[in-house]
Amino acid sequence: MSQHKISIMPYSPEFSEQTVAMWRDSKEQAIGQKEMHSFENHIYFLNHILPEQFQIDLAFIENTVVGMIAYNMSEISQLYIHLSYQGLGIGQTLLDRAKAHSSGKLTLYTFEVNDKAQRFYEKHGFKIIGRGHENEENLPDILYEWTRQNDNSYR
Repeated sequence: MSQHKISIMPYSPEFSEQTVAMWRDSKEQAIGQKEMHSFENHIYFLNHILPEQFQIDLAFIENTVVGMIAYNMSEISQLYIHLSYQGLGIGQTLLDRAKAHSSGKLTLYTFEVNDKAQRFYEKHGFKIIGRGHENEENLPDILYEWTRQNDNSYR
């Protein structure tokens, strides 16, 4: 694949359908489970619930939504990359934004079945600090934490 120019912009509801479609495909592949919420409910969550606590940024290549992250100063709530665009550095670009806007510490949960995510977060300075959070998918998960002072890869 040739070098694509990735642009990052704050989320806007005009991209809700593209964002939710990408999010659902990515999550389904990651955990091997169909999304339990309807597409409409997912859009409502993205437009009305998530923004109350989190900054949402989108990654674009041309006019295609290729990634999304929802974060605040202490936590990453969501990070999903389009299936066709994984491995291009989009996740790292979004993660670096969250790190730059953080208080110096971030936590996040990922599903235990999602090996790819665990490798990604560990490569980017996150350490396991807990396991077994309750979630609606009823899947075991892992609590990760990143701190600026412990991260040698962060510039």
